[in-house]
Amino acid sequence: MTPEQLAAEIRGALQSAVDAGDLVVAVPAEVRVERPRNRDHGDWSTNIALQLAKGAGLPPRDLADRLAERVRAIEGVRSVDVAGPGFLNISLEAASAAELARSVVEAGPAYGRNDSEAGHVINIEFVSANPTGPLHLITAALPYANGPLHLGHTRWAALGDAMARLLKTSGATVTTEYYVNDAGAQMDRFAESVLARAKDQPTPEGGYPGLYVDELGRRAVADHPGILDLPHDEAVAAVREHAYRAQLAEIRDTLEAFGAQFDVFFSESELHDGGAVESAVARLRAQGHVFDEGGAVWLRTTDFGDDKDRVLIRADGEPTYFAADAAYYLSKKDRGFDEKIYLLGADHHGYVNRLKAIAACAGDDPEHNIEVRIGQLVNLNGAKLSKRAGNIIELRDLIGWIGVDAVRYTLARYPADSPLSLDGEELRKQTNDNPVFYVQYAHARTASVARLAGEDGVHRADGFDAALLTDPAEAALLAVLGDFPRVVAQAAHLREPHRVARYLEELAGRFHRWYDTCRVRPMTADEEITDLHRSRLWLNDATRQVLANGLDLLGVSAPERM
Repeated sequence: MTPEQLAAEIRGALQSAVDAGDLVVAVPAEVRVERPRNRDHGDWSTNIALQLAKGAGLPPRDLADRLAERVRAIEGVRSVDVAGPGFLNISLEAASAAELARSVVEAGPAYGRNDSEAGHVINIEFVSANPTGPLHLITAALPYANGPLHLGHTRWAALGDAMARLLKTSGATVTTEYYVNDAGAQMDRFAESVLARAKDQPTPEGGYPGLYVDELGRRAVADHPGILDLPHDEAVAAVREHAYRAQLAEIRDTLEAFGAQFDVFFSESELHDGGAVESAVARLRAQGHVFDEGGAVWLRTTDFGDDKDRVLIRADGEPTYFAADAAYYLSKKDRGFDEKIYLLGADHHGYVNRLKAIAACAGDDPEHNIEVRIGQLVNLNGAKLSKRAGNIIELRDLIGWIGVDAVRYTLARYPADSPLSLDGEELRKQTNDNPVFYVQYAHARTASVARLAGEDGVHRADGFDAALLTDPAEAALLAVLGDFPRVVAQAAHLREPHRVARYLEELAGRFHRWYDTCRVRPMTADEEITDLHRSRLWLNDATRQVLANGLDLLGVSAPERM
């Protein structure tokens, strides 16, 4: 019996009690069951009696006692105890609990999917680096080049993509978006830097160094002969467009190699060129939150918790970056995204209130329509700076050094607001002390068990008897498998992929202990193959499926061999 099936049965028992007049209470659309922290308290627990007691006009324990009588009658339930203020602790018969193995295998990749976030239409924006260089971890000041480097964009690439996967698996409609900061002075400095190197001139003061700038200059000349003969302003414009396209293509390729999937690459310059900034100012003025002072145009964000009002249009008529932020928010709203999630770096704490103020000024609910998450820095020791990019380390270099799986899993394993210090060489090790190896090895071991069992003639199709899976190690493994849908739903709701990673480590540990205790294959060639071997193969394969499903939610591969 799956937890979803048990929850439905409990709801049915509750409805039956209401129909019989034993209880007078509104039956909820859903009953939640959870695995008790202490396995001695049963297989599953529900607090439904505590939730409904006030409405029923009964003490929680009295309601729990009445409901327990009916839950005990559910087929497959071995016992029901009322605990504490009114919890129902439920133990299943071994055969009923073990039926989960068949359910998991038959569900396949769909096991863990749920509708807890159904109806939510979400835009999630993350990474969003400037297209002025290769996607990197940080620009390191040269005097500190031998110290730790900080993973900023990389952390959000891993976490943002995992959040999107979790939300989609939980029924939400999700669009992932990369905001391309391709407007403003930094793009002008970038173009001037590329043009200078194309002319074999020194990098301008405040410009962009690195061999990649030299490469861009050479490619611009090769692709556009005569570009250096153009008047300076025309040459800068041509180089800017060429270098921008080349860098954006490289960023896309790097993110694809990292497994981070983006549905939309949204250009900031299009906001300016298409009149969206001016339109945003007019719309916010119509809402009554824009005022003029000192020749500038302001948004009164202090009305909604910001520490100061913000300038939209400077006195010289130039829009601020904040004006683009406002236009971008309204663009998301106009595109039908009821909920907007922004994932920002540790240096963006000041953006939280101002973005929420934009939402409020636009007539939205800042507690519902916008969510701003701040990720803390990750120190990475042992990395070498990129010669190609000067004083930065590129994401593609990190991938080549440590590998996509180790980087993604490790970054997803911790809450985003936890500062981290990682050792690159430790992440490369193939030992059980390395969590990603530990989990992936568990999956590879399940694949090995199935492969060798097949060679010995043990096949799932030949039989399954759930009543035979009575070993305590099997009960413990089944309990963890049954908890996967709840973990996925909770991780999606809280935007916390690390809950999946920690769950996978618990599952891997339970599987390894089961593997040491319960044999799937016959010990000798003469031993008869029984339904116990076949039933254990079902449990093995159910574990493999859940490990694969969980790793996929983190964007990490599930190897068949290691």
